[in-house]
Amino acid sequence: MDILSPSLEDYLEEIYRFSLHNDVVRVSDIASCLDVTMPSVNSAIRKLSEKEYLIYKKYRELVLTEKGRRLGKFLVERNTILQNFLRAINSQCDKGAEAEAMEHYLSLPTIRAIEDLLDFLDKNRDCQMKFMRHCRYRKQMGLGLVNGYSDK
Repeated sequence: MDILSPSLEDYLEEIYRFSLHNDVVRVSDIASCLDVTMPSVNSAIRKLSEKEYLIYKKYRELVLTEKGRRLGKFLVERNTILQNFLRAINSQCDKGAEAEAMEHYLSLPTIRAIEDLLDFLDKNRDCQMKFMRHCRYRKQMGLGLVNGYSDK
């Protein structure tokens, strides 16, 4: 089993995401989406192609293989689960950036446990509402971790 680096996962995830809404995926599209240079994308594309996640011929569009589509779908779903988790726990962060940071460091069993929790909360809305009330109470009371880096 090929395990991709976090960087290559990010490229594959973006290529898959882009392919869902566009008939053609070009290197320039991915460079623009990820705000990286064309040589950086070309390097990633070459590695993904060598690992058979996509087919790319110079100056042509990118085509995901079945293996690439399968992993790309997983990567997008993993990111979505983590963003939904951050919403469910009422995290006051940039959910996209936070999920991006988390997804490369959490194990599959942990992400599955988060998915189970989200499913439970979805089926038990009263628990979610109690949790939100609890969060508001703690905030009003000034409870919780204090930022040690802040001068305030």
